[in-house]
Amino acid sequence: MAYRTRTYVAGEWDGDSDAIDQLYKWNEGDKWSMHFVDAHKHKQCYDTSMPCTIKSSLSERMAKSKRFVLVVGKFTRSTRKGSCAYHNCGNKRQYFFSSDYYCGVAGKTYSTESFIDYECKLAYNAWKNNEMKIIVLYNAASVDKSKCPELLRNLNVPHVAMQSYNLVWQEYRYDYQKVRTAIEG
Repeated sequence: MAYRTRTYVAGEWDGDSDAIDQLYKWNEGDKWSMHFVDAHKHKQCYDTSMPCTIKSSLSERMAKSKRFVLVVGKFTRSTRKGSCAYHNCGNKRQYFFSSDYYCGVAGKTYSTESFIDYECKLAYNAWKNNEMKIIVLYNAASVDKSKCPELLRNLNVPHVAMQSYNLVWQEYRYDYQKVRTAIEG
């Protein structure tokens, strides 16, 4: 079993990059005392890689992580990015006598799971074995579990809104203390 020391941050990067970027700013800034070792810094994959290659890399990163932080936004539950069904890598094959698909690359499998669904499944399995803590952060001022992937929706793990109304600025802002408490608590 791998020694778990890192924090794995997941989310729908296209729609919630502002919230994910905020986590990294807090982590890397000198002003804040929240610091975590990012699982994604140690192994890189490229957007042009096949979904199965990316998922293999994600699995390696997850195996070294003690925390899984999922940033939930408007499109988290509905995103399909990472599914072989929506990726035209040229290796998708169809069985002649059925409508089932398979991967034409030896040792790879055809998957309809999105990256987020795959990450949630890996985190859930590690959480079930008491190997990982799961934290669900909502890129909003309130928690709306209907936006959370079904596998994590009703788990007894922290579900925390990342934003609060700031009376001084008269606007919603990311709440450092609330997020830090959820991640480090």
